[in-house]
Amino acid sequence: MDIEQLRADTPGAAELIHFNNAGAALMPQPVLDAITGHLQREACLGGYEAAAEQAQALENVYGAIGRLINARADEIAVIENATRAWDMAFYSLPLRPGDVVLTSTTEYAGNYIPYLQLQRQRGIELRVLPNDEHGQVCLSALKTLLDDERVALVSLPVIATNGGPVQPIEQIGALTRAAGKLFLLDACQGVGQMPIDVKKIGCHMLAATSRKYLRGPRGMGFLYVEHALCQTLEPTFLDLHAASLLTPETFAIRDDARRFENWECNVAAKLGLGAAVEYALAQGIEPMWQRIQQLASHLRTQLATVPGVTVQDLGALKSGIVTFTHHQSDATQLQQWLAQQARRINVSTSRAGSTLLDMQQRGLPEVSRASVHAYNTHAEIDALVHALRRLPGR
Repeated sequence: MDIEQLRADTPGAAELIHFNNAGAALMPQPVLDAITGHLQREACLGGYEAAAEQAQALENVYGAIGRLINARADEIAVIENATRAWDMAFYSLPLRPGDVVLTSTTEYAGNYIPYLQLQRQRGIELRVLPNDEHGQVCLSALKTLLDDERVALVSLPVIATNGGPVQPIEQIGALTRAAGKLFLLDACQGVGQMPIDVKKIGCHMLAATSRKYLRGPRGMGFLYVEHALCQTLEPTFLDLHAASLLTPETFAIRDDARRFENWECNVAAKLGLGAAVEYALAQGIEPMWQRIQQLASHLRTQLATVPGVTVQDLGALKSGIVTFTHHQSDATQLQQWLAQQARRINVSTSRAGSTLLDMQQRGLPEVSRASVHAYNTHAEIDALVHALRRLPGR
């Protein structure tokens, strides 16, 4: 990869050291141009008129996302965020009393809460898959549990928010497909970071965000629903975009994944998402994934040399999300200290509430999270490690 060009395309890279890419990555210039350019057109031409002017560009967003994850354009819905995209898929599933949902210990609390809600409202049953020796889903246990005819859904994240493993999603997908069960994948931390191919994975549904490794704007995400499944699901919410009113008594739901959308959206952010996808495709997801892994491995190695620091990552295959604890500082104080450096260093704090099962299992109330992207450098990693060595109180 041309790292100098990658950094030149990233205005924020010259201003600070950004290791919060798992929260919201720094947007490249083409994404900024797409967003701000459209906002200028809305201001000067009018919102409806500016959108009409960009009709083809807006349509192209679906094809770009399809190329990114190896899906058809009509299997993509662009939704205001990944949470709502995931919700639209999950709540549309006809889960009935006694149906079992399988998830992982690394499940995000924002997804786990809906499981509990439907457990209370519909009487579904939730089971958490055990981990193997690497801290990832135990495939033999999954295979055994899938023999239960009551299992209706496997739902989990490809990568946890707190330094958990990259789950073996292709094996999980193969086992789930063979058992005739549905597979919903939360790919928020995966899309843009690693190659995601829904055909190879075998997932029936996938939700992802714009703002993380894809480097798009906040307040934008997308949902993939396999075409054959899409025809059978009725979204919880419908409007005049998702359906058509045929007579005073009847309506028809559109036959593509856009049945999960609603009419009003942030057009500038949607164009920004499209620009982010095109930028990622142009750079190459596989080269970015290789560089992210290399940088993350270097960061873990360097952190292990800092007195008082313990790296907390799990998994046979690890991602660009690096988590650690410091015995002399809590994560919030450490985050604030790094932000006050002469050249600001952004990290984040992941608390137990976000991945409660995993964090409780490991006895971690919180961790510091430094998530690298391809535009980061070894020199920036060295600056972070140097700052940690100078942490007050040591």
